[in-house]
This record gives sequence, C-alpha cells and structure tokens, in this order.
Amino acid sequence: MNRYLIILIMILYLLPASAYAHVKWFTETDAEQASIDQIITPAFAFFALLSAVIISFLPFALKKLRTHKPSVKLESRVASLRAYTFVILQYGTAVSLVIQIFRGNLFAPELMALEGIWLWLTVITVILLLIPMRITVRSAGVILLFLYGVTIYVHSWLHMLDYVFYLGIIFIFFFYRTKLNLWTFPFLYLTTGFSLCWVAVEKWVYPNMSANVLINHDIFTFGFEPGTFAMMLGFVEFVVGYLLIIGLLNRLLALVLTGIFFSTALLFGWLELIGHFPIHVILLTFIIEGVSFYKPPVSFHERTWQQITFISVNFILVLSFMVLMYYRLA
Repeated sequence: MNRYLIILIMILYLLPASAYAHVKWFTETDAEQASIDQIITPAFAFFALLSAVIISFLPFALKKLRTHKPSVKLESRVASLRAYTFVILQYGTAVSLVIQIFRGNLFAPELMALEGIWLWLTVITVILLLIPMRITVRSAGVILLFLYGVTIYVHSWLHMLDYVFYLGIIFIFFFYRTKLNLWTFPFLYLTTGFSLCWVAVEKWVYPNMSANVLINHDIFTFGFEPGTFAMMLGFVEFVVGYLLIIGLLNRLLALVLTGIFFSTALLFGWLELIGHFPIHVILLTFIIEGVSFYKPPVSFHERTWQQITFISVNFILVLSFMVLMYYRLA
C-alpha cells in the first residue's frame, strides 16, 4: 500500500478518541483555567509541529485517492444525491429541535431551558420547517436566529461559539436558491470547522475537565497521563476542524466522524447522541456534497509544495490565534 495512504489511515484511526467533543456534558467538575505556561508546554509545541507535518502530506494522499477507481465510483454515486442535501438539512434540523423539545433544553443540554414562549417558538420553528415552502423555511431561520441571539444574551456569546454551526444552518435557510447560494455550504463548512476547533481548545484551557472525563469513563489512554492524553485528543479534534475549514478531505472526514459519533453513544449514552444530532445531520450533507460546489482555500495553490506550505503554516497560525483568543476571552 502506498505510504501516503498509510499515513492517511493512521490519521483517521486516531479520530475516534476525539469524539467526546463537549466535555462539559459529561463532568460536574468545576472548570479551572490553566495558565498559559501550563498550556504552551514543550509537549504541546511538539504535537503542534507533528500535526502540521502530518497534515502537510494529505495533498499526496488525496492525489492517490482521486485516481483510485473504487474511490472514483463511490464519489460519483454519492454526488448523485446532492439534490437532497437541503431537504436533509431542513428536516434533520426539525428532528433535532423535536429532540431538544423532549430533552427540555435549546441547542445543547446545558443551555436555556425550553419553557414558556421559548418552547412555543421552538414548536413553531419545527412546524415551519416541516412545510416544504421556501418562505416557511426562511421564517424558521428568522426564529432560529432570534433564539440563538436570546441564548447568547443568557449564556454569553463566548459560550455559544461552541454551537456557531447553527449560524451556518440559518445562513443556508436564508439564502438557498438565491444569488448567495454558492456561499451557503462553504459557510456551513467554516462554522462547523470552527466549532470543532473551538471545543478542542477548551480541552487545553480547562484540562481538568477533560482529564476527569477520561478517568470517570475509564477511557484507555495508551499509557499516557490523562492530562497529556486529553491534550493529544484536542489536537486530533482541532486538525479535523481545520481540515473542514480549508476544504481538504471533507467527504471522507464527514463519513468517519459520523460513524465515530454514533459509536461513542455506546460509551456516553443518549446525551452524546442527542447533543451531537445536529452535527450528524450536517456531516451527512458533507458526505453527499463533498467540496466540488466551491473552490476551497487550499485549491488556490496548484503546486503540491505550495499546498504543503499553505496547510502547515496556516495550521500553526490558526492554532496560535485560537488558543490565545480562547485564553484571553475565557
């Protein structure tokens, strides 16, 4: 087997360990912010550089995959379902809201309680989404945006950055089949990737919560200390989010992540499945859409060495920016 494909498989093999995305759902430990010296350690710098080096080889692996006949046939079959992606997102969001209604919390298990006017607005949103008309879907988007704004007011905008992918969904509801249609799914990729990166940084800024989850659920750490292993898992999750943002390996990443989130429901129970259901819906649309509908940032560089430089250098820049931003705002 080609060595680049082996590297790709090794990366994907590591993904299941990063599935406990929102550690706050699974621990009652108080969040204790680590100092910047405790975050930016020699081990952190090593894994940051290692991640940059590993993902820089992905352009080679992708070139091999694009010439692999079974892969080409699968891509063609999946792409034929693109006509249904908006419908999947529309009704999938409706199902997600119904689940949240029964759960009793809006957007996520730890957020605003669904009662009174907020409950009725959510029910109205579900009804509007179930009607197959453009005006009703846009109206549902307006209500969702309002509810998102109210949740920001109650829980702070910093907290809601974990769930910024909802803005990507709302954007699609607003501008589907308009002049901005070409920007809808790219924006969803951007917001979903950002959400994954943001919750990854949470593991580094509040390492005590991540370590507590690993210990309480007896998660195998391959001999590493829980704190160190949690830091490593944060890098895996951050890499996934970064690759979604730059438009690299999106269809394959979405397929792998979907299976991971379903499998981890066996470990964490219904809370995991309910909390990540909107992500499941989004990833399903990513599996179908791929990235052929827009020009991802990495494709602006035609030569392989330029793509390698773009991927690795920008990874370090984005990583540094998000860690410092989270640390300063948390």
